[in-house]
Amino acid sequence: MILQIHPENPNPREIKKVIEYLKDGGVIVYPSDTVYGIGCDIFNKKAVERVAKIKGINIKKNNFSFICSDLSHISDFTKPIDNSTYKLMKRNLPGPFTFILNANNSVPKLFKINKKTIGIRVPNHNIPLEIVSQLGNPIITTSVKDDDKILEHSTDPELIYEKLKHLVDIVIDGGFIGVNPSTIVDCTTSDFEIIRQGKGDLIL
Repeated sequence: MILQIHPENPNPREIKKVIEYLKDGGVIVYPSDTVYGIGCDIFNKKAVERVAKIKGINIKKNNFSFICSDLSHISDFTKPIDNSTYKLMKRNLPGPFTFILNANNSVPKLFKINKKTIGIRVPNHNIPLEIVSQLGNPIITTSVKDDDKILEHSTDPELIYEKLKHLVDIVIDGGFIGVNPSTIVDCTTSDFEIIRQGKGDLIL
């Protein structure tokens, strides 16, 4: 289904409907402060496998990122963060950034087969933040793309729905959004490294 949710003031009833699908192993498409993403509850193995199949990727060989609700939520899934990294994230979150951090044992084993790091996002967008807050768990975030590039970073939720309606349970229509993905910052070494420059300029 396609579900219209106001990006500034999400209707609690509509958010609750999304939560019910996620708890039942559903896969959703949702807006963010960068691009539309495909997501599910990180603790639902079958749902994660569905997302990987939609994207045509191998979970063992590709990095997925999580959406958390705030900085304290991030600490539930990462090893202790040093002071400089914490200050960097506090200056830039919520915002269009993905921070690569060292994962702790709370991260599902499915994501840590060949790697010990995880990408974390706290987007500056009320819809995904409300979803994660109400769900109580992070959701996967991976951008809506297509092999033929037609839908790469699509701004139109109706076009996304037409393409993915048989593959996902809900496409959230949060209006038209931009085409630039998040800026990825590796925080696992002593020097912060920008792996991909996307939307947003990092405040150091």
